[in-house]
Amino acid sequence: MLRTALACLLLAVPAAQAAADPAAAIEYRQSAYTVMVWNWAPLGAMVRGRTPWDQAEFTRRAQRVATLAPMLLEGFPPGSDKGADTDAKGEIWSNYADFSAKMQAFERESAALAQVAAGGDEAATRAQFGKTAETCKACHDAYKAD
Repeated sequence: MLRTALACLLLAVPAAQAAADPAAAIEYRQSAYTVMVWNWAPLGAMVRGRTPWDQAEFTRRAQRVATLAPMLLEGFPPGSDKGADTDAKGEIWSNYADFSAKMQAFERESAALAQVAAGGDEAATRAQFGKTAETCKACHDAYKAD
């Protein structure tokens, strides 16, 4: 019982910190996206033929993307549209239901990408990468200032 209470307390601290400090939320999400891009860019390079296809490496990085994807939405708590430099558009918070739906679509497609990649079928992996990339683009087009 004490262990459960402690775990709940530890999980609540980052959320409370983000609500109290928008700059911390912005730093969190920018850090998460940095790690995401670190793993996503090599996938795109393989799909586009800029680097040799390596199914094992693709699978490893796709699994990382799938692990990171559910962590992204928590980096956008109310009030974190200001407090530090950010490319996040204010429309995220005025249309949060749509933003959340787009983020959840990315989560689903990322999980599917990891699963398909683990199956070892290069053509299917490439196709699923395209579906996953579409969810990225949909969110960026609507909610990221470039």
